[in-house]
Amino acid sequence: MNQVIEQLSNRKSIRQFTGESVKEEDLELIIKTAQRCPTSINGQQISLVYTRDKEKIKQIAELCGGQEQVATADVFITIVVDFNRTIFAVEQAGEEHQIDKSAEGVLVGAVDAGIMLNAIQISAESLGYGTTAIGAVRSAPETMIEILDLPAKTFPIVGTTIGVATKEAKDALLKPRVPLNSFAFEDKYNDKKVKDGVLEYEKQMKKYREDNNMNYLQSYCEQTANYYKRVYFRKIAENYKNQGFDFKD
Repeated sequence: MNQVIEQLSNRKSIRQFTGESVKEEDLELIIKTAQRCPTSINGQQISLVYTRDKEKIKQIAELCGGQEQVATADVFITIVVDFNRTIFAVEQAGEEHQIDKSAEGVLVGAVDAGIMLNAIQISAESLGYGTTAIGAVRSAPETMIEILDLPAKTFPIVGTTIGVATKEAKDALLKPRVPLNSFAFEDKYNDKKVKDGVLEYEKQMKKYREDNNMNYLQSYCEQTANYYKRVYFRKIAENYKNQGFDFKD
């Protein structure tokens, strides 16, 4: 199997770290590699704020709900949507920036941030490190903005841990995914296959839990309901507005 495909096929979230350091040259390489990501119109409206300061990482872990996987990471990178950069660029051309006033701007930032997250994680994993995406940076965005000293027209949209994985974390089984035929469709979306796939996945995950003595895990439907029965990060619109994003559409 192609080495890149093999790495991606065996990707897993790492939540236990040994405490060993990420090499400085490796971190620089990860960041330089991530910077080569595509961005909408080559606007490069993403910035990274990374920290190795253990006290600051603990502070971030607390605002992320006390996540131990964050507290024990060697590096934490916050991916920041950065229209502060593009506003300055647009002003140099004698024009007025508008995308930050539109819901399209949210999509541009979120898509570019997701691409960047993937590149950081793939790069880190290729060098032997473990990572986990951390969406909980949005649980208290006002505090995250203060910690990172972010200016107006920027927003901390997602983070990632980087560290050396424990043997137990490395050896953890891969979780199954929904059936392939309920995930990818030729030409048009298939609603029935999606819903049948959910029911099949419930059975698959039940067997996975039973076979691996993981009955403490919730089912797919229960876990999804636990989060999506409510809006669990409630201050996003408020904090976007506080950061100077005032949508007109």
